[in-house]
Amino acid sequence: MISFILNKKTINTPEHSGMTLLDFVRYDQRLTGTKIGCREGDCGACTVLVGSLKNGTIEYQSITSCISPLGNAHGKHIVTVEGTNLKNTLTIAQEAMKDNYATQCGFCTPGFVVALTGFALSNSEKNYNTALNAISGNICRCTGYKAIEKAAYQVVEKLEHKTIENSMNWLIENNVVPDYFASIPQRLKDIEAKDLNQPKGKYIAGGTDLYVQQADDLVGDSVHLIAEKDYLKGIKIENDVCTVGTNSTVSDLWNHTQINNYFPNLKKHLKLVSSEQIRNMASFGGNLANASPIGDMTIFFLALNSDIIITNEREEERVVSLKNFYQGYKTYDLKDGELLKQISFKLPTNQSFFNFEKVCKRTHLDIASVNSAISITIKNGTIEDAHVSIGGVAAIPKYLHDTSNFLTGKSLTSETILEAGEILQSEISPISDVRGTSSYKRLLGRQLFFAHFTELFPKQFTLHDFIQHA
Repeated sequence: MISFILNKKTINTPEHSGMTLLDFVRYDQRLTGTKIGCREGDCGACTVLVGSLKNGTIEYQSITSCISPLGNAHGKHIVTVEGTNLKNTLTIAQEAMKDNYATQCGFCTPGFVVALTGFALSNSEKNYNTALNAISGNICRCTGYKAIEKAAYQVVEKLEHKTIENSMNWLIENNVVPDYFASIPQRLKDIEAKDLNQPKGKYIAGGTDLYVQQADDLVGDSVHLIAEKDYLKGIKIENDVCTVGTNSTVSDLWNHTQINNYFPNLKKHLKLVSSEQIRNMASFGGNLANASPIGDMTIFFLALNSDIIITNEREEERVVSLKNFYQGYKTYDLKDGELLKQISFKLPTNQSFFNFEKVCKRTHLDIASVNSAISITIKNGTIEDAHVSIGGVAAIPKYLHDTSNFLTGKSLTSETILEAGEILQSEISPISDVRGTSSYKRLLGRQLFFAHFTELFPKQFTLHDFIQHA
């Protein structure tokens, strides 16, 4: 039995865990404000809020319900656009959309309203950039977005005086959410949601990869949901090594203060990976196990020369270098009954530099044509250590062994980088597909490799240094 609170209503349902949350909300509960758009997590029309009870309070995050399994709602508070409504007045998100004429056909509007409400409920800084981040996964085909951006700015202004203490009371008193939100923490405690009776079946965490590819099959097949497995969660730093649980999400990394200190451009890089809704639900283990040749976080962790810890049903563990994990297209070193448990990597030093680059049609939420990352350590002008990865140019997420080995021990000069660029070309074998021709991907591979150095060492290199010799 799946138990959760949907808006004000307590739900106990025997429905299949693999059913999408979107379909349950619309077809079982008849809450049709949540719209069906792309069914791939791309458009945001199906955005809902998920509230999790932590230390006596509820933390809310926005997700796309079209690629979220119903079973992941177990023990949570799910809020659709209907659940945000006040009696006889508009919420500040609804009012901002109205005041700024930020809706035309109205199909996308519920998703924007829910995302902005999630922004108001979150602990993020209340500024214009974070408001735009909150709606980065919502598409509007009509307005051109400027009116919606103005609506987001109006919400920020309304939240200027939000208090941290008694935050929920303030939000209720100021027409952000209805008053029933105050009762949700106790109601979730009363539900005392027990672990789901999990059958053997396909492992699913966030579902953001699998539900794009196999949603119709997963609705009826046995699934084994692992998103709430505590032993797969958490980010730990110890002895200059970071260990990331494979159930951790991109948002967990985004919000981790210490990690951001080690990687000053982390949020800039992660913003290229996906929208906030997807960052809130996509697990690192899922990204690695999907084995996509263009998996953004796989490329990210490859450049950090990461190891992965693998566990089995007997709790036996083994360690595999991520760069040796992939064996062919969608195949890897993982046996039946095994799970990816943790990802570990050495943290950068004062002499280390990291960069991630990505080219795709839609800047902040799209599959890459080519993506690439580099981790490099420089001492006295010499490259002491280098790890380069690239996606979209081979059958697997590609760690560039030859290019990385060539760079190690060389002087950091344009000549070294140009020669390394030639070696890179010999290591990749792109094919033509819907995201570009093979020659276009070779060009992107070269340009992104050069971009790492112009981004990391702008006083030493410009793109002109490489283009004129390429």
